[in-house]
Amino acid sequence: MAEDEEMDDQEEIEEETEQEATKEVAGQPKKKVKKVVRRRKTKKDRENPLTVAIRLAVESGKVDFGARTGIMASLLGKAKLFVLSGNTPIDVKSKVERFSTASNIPFITFEGSSMELGSVCGKPFPVSVLSIYEEGTSNIMKLVKK
Repeated sequence: MAEDEEMDDQEEIEEETEQEATKEVAGQPKKKVKKVVRRRKTKKDRENPLTVAIRLAVESGKVDFGARTGIMASLLGKAKLFVLSGNTPIDVKSKVERFSTASNIPFITFEGSSMELGSVCGKPFPVSVLSIYEEGTSNIMKLVKK
């Protein structure tokens, strides 16, 4: 008899959870709502090594922002590295790439937009070209060689 009561209690609990999981939408049949379980990312999963290296280079090294200064630095061969955002205008991108390859200066294309590159650099404005003169404590030059 006690087992029958426990079974009834379990059935009632299951019915309540089913009622909570279903949702009625204005005259349409009830649909089950699936709960999405998200896995928390660790710090290493969240941070791209390139973004960490860029941030360190901006904080500890010598850098310059902007397309004009990037083109001038690539012409003169002063910079060690260029970081181009993903949405850099085609004419600017081609000029920086052409002049940097002529001067044997490597360049990286950042996967994000210019706004994202600006926020990685800690600036409130978009950055399309980042010229790095001294990397400081950053390991960005090692990432370029890979």
